[in-house]
Amino acid sequence: MRTKQDLGEAIRRDRRAVLVVNAHSRRGRHLYDRACALLATAGFHLLGNYPVERVQELESTLAAAADLEPDLLIAGGGDGTLSAAARLLAHRDMALGLLPLGTTNNFARTVGVPLRLDEAVAVLTDGTVVDVDLGLAGDTPFTNHVGVGLSADVMLTTPPRLKRVTGRVAYPLTALALLTRHRPLRATIRAAGAEHTYVTRQLYVANGGFHAGRPIAADADADDRLLVAYPVGGATRRGLLRDTVRNATTGHRRTLHEEPFLAVGELWLETDRPAPVEVDGELRGRTPIRVGLAANALRVMAPAGTVDR
Repeated sequence: MRTKQDLGEAIRRDRRAVLVVNAHSRRGRHLYDRACALLATAGFHLLGNYPVERVQELESTLAAAADLEPDLLIAGGGDGTLSAAARLLAHRDMALGLLPLGTTNNFARTVGVPLRLDEAVAVLTDGTVVDVDLGLAGDTPFTNHVGVGLSADVMLTTPPRLKRVTGRVAYPLTALALLTRHRPLRATIRAAGAEHTYVTRQLYVANGGFHAGRPIAADADADDRLLVAYPVGGATRRGLLRDTVRNATTGHRRTLHEEPFLAVGELWLETDRPAPVEVDGELRGRTPIRVGLAANALRVMAPAGTVDR
């Protein structure tokens, strides 16, 4: 496998890339042609370019694109699309390029990639190759988070059309509709020789630095060998709503040393009843589950000057 420096030099010199865009993402359908044009103007030689109209074909299309052996696989879409690309490229000798075309774009925000399409393409042109951690939910790699509780129900029921029309507001709207019939969980986390129990309607384990398009904490990152577990509220609906608002408005001012964050390298999560586990917006099994880390598992194009640990 090439060094990150050698891979970055190959991308800048040869511009060998493939493009996969999820045309069902919020902006993917409308911006696919413009993405192709911007990449061509930037001098990229696309070995293949694929607008994916059927969500069930996304993973096979990404695999076919990677089989062309580009130096850079450019994925356009929301967090689900970028997470699928990250799973595919883990520990491989190519870099992931991000075109954030989704609703919350948490992974792109974590890496520092701008949300404007032309600025994101500029990162692919002038940026640097870094490696970041991936979380592991069981054996499933993830970029952003694992969720147990209300978020799994929200992922099941949020209408795609509502996401396209309202953007990230779609998730809290769906959550409010579900909240009246949702029951709290007793969740237990075992990590670093200690046990932590929470009675809550929602618990997250994050690898990245953002959730719902907002900072989790000022020092949360995807390149620090840490997972961050935290409940959102207690048993009451009011507590869930209060903490949701608090997290969205004050995350950039909080640190991982404060309550209720638990920052560890790996953990075991179980609940008082089997609960669906949501991994980067997709249902991936049920509790109990081990959540760990694959350190520096993914190479990604980040803005020039990004600190790489």
